[in-house]
Amino acid sequence: MNIEPYIINDIKMPEVTDSIGEIQSLFSELTYSHIPIQHDGQYIGCISENDIRSFDPEKPVEEYQYALEGFFARAHDNWLDTLHAFAKNDTNLLPVLDEENNYLGYVELHDIMNIFTEAPFLNNPGGILIIEKGYKDYSFSEISQIVESNGAHLLGAFVSGMDNDMTQITLKIGQSPLNAILQSFRRYGYKVVSTHEEDSFSTDLRDRSRYLDKYLNI
Repeated sequence: MNIEPYIINDIKMPEVTDSIGEIQSLFSELTYSHIPIQHDGQYIGCISENDIRSFDPEKPVEEYQYALEGFFARAHDNWLDTLHAFAKNDTNLLPVLDEENNYLGYVELHDIMNIFTEAPFLNNPGGILIIEKGYKDYSFSEISQIVESNGAHLLGAFVSGMDNDMTQITLKIGQSPLNAILQSFRRYGYKVVSTHEEDSFSTDLRDRSRYLDKYLNI
């Protein structure tokens, strides 16, 4: 899904010749971290609310043009890449340009986040499973095969952590008994990081631990 349906164009883009005071007033009316600035109808960058508060309100924006941040998205960008751009630039507003760099409007972080929260990964019933394996040893095709060979559906998967040569993967699995899936992952050399009540392997370990404690206390 691309971001074109989420483009908004209800703020008149300020000119680089406008005063800092005018932009400060605009920030006071809005909840955005950045506001896009234009020069002769062309987008030239965003100015940050954090920066502008320390600028002289009598001076024009062009005297602080060095502070403009040139980030943007394209209308055909997918929502996941756009979400990454929001995080990378620490912003809640992202200007959108077409292929000729014409300004089309902007997208809000809130709207893009809603796409994620409405995705089947979060909304569909199922279980969350976190596994870990060496960076060079895992593959998503193998992970999918393990899940589906146990009669379950893989609703989503993403790399949720990396530490040296180890990779952590978070899975959302459709409603299905997890114990057989957990054991299959272990047979394929994956470490199961998350805890699950139905995990017979963990239950066996706890039982053995209790037995050992009891034996040592005799």
